[in-house]
Amino acid sequence: MERIRAAVIGVGYLGRFHAQKYAALERATLIGVADVSAENRERVAKELNVPACADYRELLGRVDAVSIATPTPLHYEIAAAFIESGAHVLVEKPITTTVADAGRLIELAARKKRILQVGHLERFNSGLLALDGILTTPRFIESHRLAPFKQRGTDVNVVLDLMIHDIDIIQDIVHAPIAALDAVGAPVFSGEIDIANARIRFANGCVANTTASRVSLKTERKIRLFQDDAYISVDLQQKVLTVVRKIDKPMQGDLPPVQIEERTFEQGDALKAEIESFLDCIAHSRPPVVSGEDGLRALETAIRITEQVTGQSYLPA
Repeated sequence: MERIRAAVIGVGYLGRFHAQKYAALERATLIGVADVSAENRERVAKELNVPACADYRELLGRVDAVSIATPTPLHYEIAAAFIESGAHVLVEKPITTTVADAGRLIELAARKKRILQVGHLERFNSGLLALDGILTTPRFIESHRLAPFKQRGTDVNVVLDLMIHDIDIIQDIVHAPIAALDAVGAPVFSGEIDIANARIRFANGCVANTTASRVSLKTERKIRLFQDDAYISVDLQQKVLTVVRKIDKPMQGDLPPVQIEERTFEQGDALKAEIESFLDCIAHSRPPVVSGEDGLRALETAIRITEQVTGQSYLPA
């Protein structure tokens, strides 16, 4: 099998992990990394024994695939440059800062016949994958994504930083347009929204209530789904799936008879699975699990939530 020449642009906290995965996979050859930070690029270059440069343009035309893990405002410029040069692109979420840029990127990738995958990592979470065959038509969805405050990631608000993961999951599950949306939130430690809640009503009647906070004292990633025959709880962090179903037996006292099934899953490596899927799509000309259109859909909803919280049009920094 011919190896896919890969590079990573932006090798800070998350980009470093991307580089490690490419370096370890047999299907890929990591030919270089780029980062404006000398400390970041030199650390990864030494760790993985790969060339490093400050300017990503030095890698244009030299790679078949690239991961982009820079700050969000740089996503469009860098992704467009690599697609134009003939490379397939895995861009971290959010896809871009604006809906217009996301649309242009999708159109460019389609015209150049390149894979454009968006890094909504939770799609590869083993807990969510376990819903296959269990989840049917949810009526109500509730998600909580809580984290302590970290300066990293504050180039965007908490809706675009954390909540967008659950927005993507929920919209992928529901498969219906949004009929109405209400949201509240507030800045706490930064100049951006640090905690937010959104209630989304879909055209098919499903309602989702999603909360994201980066000013919590604990870390939590949970999603609860209610459908006609079951209540399903997925702990995305602890990898625990709980399914509670009513069963056809006489009631015992005031409690309805239920069957409770709890499963745990191996921690797995969602990032490795995401990159392996990206490389497989390149090798076999398959559409990505998380397409540019998926990234655009999540971005549109995140921006609507942001605008409702702030009461003004979203203007990225």
